[in-house]
Amino acid sequence: MKTGIIGSGSMGSGIAQVAATAGHEVFLYDNNPDALKRAQAKLEKILARQVEKGRMEKKEAGEILSRISFVDSMYAYENAGLVIEAIVEDQKVKKAVFEQVEDIIPDDCILATNTSSLSIASIASACKNPSRVIGIHFFNPAPLMKLVEIIPAVQTDNKTLKKSEQLIQSWGKTTVVAKDTPGFIVNRVARPFYGEALRILEEGLADAPTIDWAMTEIGGFRMGPFTLMDYIGHDVNYTVTETVFRSFYYDPRYKPSFTQKRLMEAGWLGRKTGRGFYDYREGAQNPGPTKDKKLGEQIVWRILVMLINEAADALYLNIASREDIELAMTQGVNYPKGLLQWADEKGINHCVTTLDRLHAEYLEDRYRCSPLLRRMAREGRRFFENPNRF
Repeated sequence: MKTGIIGSGSMGSGIAQVAATAGHEVFLYDNNPDALKRAQAKLEKILARQVEKGRMEKKEAGEILSRISFVDSMYAYENAGLVIEAIVEDQKVKKAVFEQVEDIIPDDCILATNTSSLSIASIASACKNPSRVIGIHFFNPAPLMKLVEIIPAVQTDNKTLKKSEQLIQSWGKTTVVAKDTPGFIVNRVARPFYGEALRILEEGLADAPTIDWAMTEIGGFRMGPFTLMDYIGHDVNYTVTETVFRSFYYDPRYKPSFTQKRLMEAGWLGRKTGRGFYDYREGAQNPGPTKDKKLGEQIVWRILVMLINEAADALYLNIASREDIELAMTQGVNYPKGLLQWADEKGINHCVTTLDRLHAEYLEDRYRCSPLLRRMAREGRRFFENPNRF
């Protein structure tokens, strides 16, 4: 299949690599010639390193590159079967691009957006035939991350959904289907990982190194929230939080942090600028954590119960199936285990009691318990006691 990718940034070029590795003829477009050159050089370097490490034969790397054309016109998509847009997270810009590309592509071409938090229905509305528009959300880096969220809009035809699922699975990816709501599964459910950690920091209960230590050493997460925010970039992470907050009609559960906003305003975006919550400049000394196990366990449980509550609410509101929520969080953001499984292990009653205690303490809606958790506690149920229950 001839596949078009719009946008040659790290996400667009990563998706191009995945598609080309799966045998597709790929046309990577960008309206910035310099960006295209950088993308080509970066892809060549990435594949060369794969060869050096023995993960790929030189011939295979050459074949992958030969299947990617770096183009300066979307008219290269005239015979495409799939076009994926991976440009700036701006709804107006995306809609303008979709309106333009729809006049070029064949009638049976799937038109997908890689947006991480914007409305698929709104983007699809720019098209004369919105039934072939769908969200196909990869995670960065696309060649390494197994999970892809598939998000049909209200206008999306069921054939488009099924064809998209089968196609992305044929690329060696694990797909989950999510309702077209802000943040879909991962960027919605994961918000407390950052938000509650920031709240704990702002309250002065622990500093960033201690919270990161607790979440990795005690919680088993691969990366602490502050290390991860620095890695993602505060411009990106804060913008997603703000988008989800605004899209949910300013629900307090998704409220952004002034602490993170000030870092963004200062230009301390994390690793890419050398400063964030940590100092990455040469010779910089960062403080170590306070390795207090009791404090660490309190930190982990407070963040974890908020994540569990969010996952339970996503299930309650039919955002995705129980299995897809678990897959999304373990394969999309590498959580040590599924949040619903974690809830069963910790005890549903314990989750409800903790959330009620936090709500009574702060009198803030961010700590309101999901109706599903409360109902399950009352009825003595677990998420995985009955496979057909949810």
